[in-house]
Amino acid sequence: MTSISSRLDAHANSLRALSIPLLRGSLGVVFVWFGALKVTGSTPVADLVAQTVPWLDPSGFVIVLGVVEMVLGVALVVGRRLRWVALLVVLHLCGTFLVLVVQPAVAFRTGNPLLLTMTGEFVVKNLVLITAALVVMSADTPVRQRVAQVDRR
Repeated sequence: MTSISSRLDAHANSLRALSIPLLRGSLGVVFVWFGALKVTGSTPVADLVAQTVPWLDPSGFVIVLGVVEMVLGVALVVGRRLRWVALLVVLHLCGTFLVLVVQPAVAFRTGNPLLLTMTGEFVVKNLVLITAALVVMSADTPVRQRVAQVDRR
């Protein structure tokens, strides 16, 4: 059993160095992909977005939202200023929860917040994406902290 445990530890240590870049890259790809669907008018959520923010011009807002998502996605893939980019990703994803407030009938079956519709599930899964962005944010140690850690050694 100890042999299996030590092998798992070795694999986990190997994956640790890859996991954050893979998480950052996959989150970036998803943002670029979803944003591109909005920009090209191919997204299945255009009506949902438009009905969630009815005070904004739906066609213009969906395109602008798509461009913002694409920029955030590219920034995640490139990997610069990750704390700021991840913060903007978190704020953007928090905005998706407006659906639960503005359109509860679309998100919950029979008004029960425990019974999600497909749309409700689509929105609530963003909790995982928010957590992923927070992990990316926390993994981006500022240069001044890295330098201080090296100096202490």
